[in-house]
Amino acid sequence: MSKPCAGPVWLFDLDNTLHNASAHIFPHINVSMTAYLARHLALSEEDANTLRVRYWRRYGATLTGLMRHHGVDPHHFLAETHRFERLHAMMVFDRALGALLRRLPGRKIVFSNGPQRYAGAVLEAMGIRRHFAAVYGIEQMRFHPKPEMRAFRHLLHDLRLPPQCCIMVEDSAENLRTARRLGMKTVLVGRGVKKPAYVDVRIASILDLRRAAGRLLPR
Repeated sequence: MSKPCAGPVWLFDLDNTLHNASAHIFPHINVSMTAYLARHLALSEEDANTLRVRYWRRYGATLTGLMRHHGVDPHHFLAETHRFERLHAMMVFDRALGALLRRLPGRKIVFSNGPQRYAGAVLEAMGIRRHFAAVYGIEQMRFHPKPEMRAFRHLLHDLRLPPQCCIMVEDSAENLRTARRLGMKTVLVGRGVKKPAYVDVRIASILDLRRAAGRLLPR
């Protein structure tokens, strides 16, 4: 019999959940990753970009393919591909996010496939780092990205979290599928996306979470 929850634990994805990474951040990272592959694997820019996308689609992270097939040092790869000279200028997010997080009951953790240092820098740029008890990045997952079950199990074990107490908030339905298999509640963030059966709540924007929380929290 599972222990009762002392309170909800919110697991937030970072990119395209807490902020709009597609506007400037993702294009910058994609260019950096393509350049890295071209440089270290002696590929043309076109072939490097094709390989980057292929590994991302197959494994959920380009890094996984590079580690499995090319022996790439993950720490070096992450450091080289997540450099931002003007991160603040690239951020697109809603200023009301801090107020939402402050009013949302329970513990809050960022659970991101990005490197921990990058995730922390993004949270600092948005002025919301203080609202999170922990920032869990790809290094803490032992480089097993979501939606791999191992990524979730590492987080649950390391932070001693009962899955039935967790609410996963994500823009990726595939990641939420794994969360549901573990017994978590699930929130899908995004406009124009279908709501799979394993998703408890779908919201258009992260700012809709407070209104939806009533359907997720125990009464």
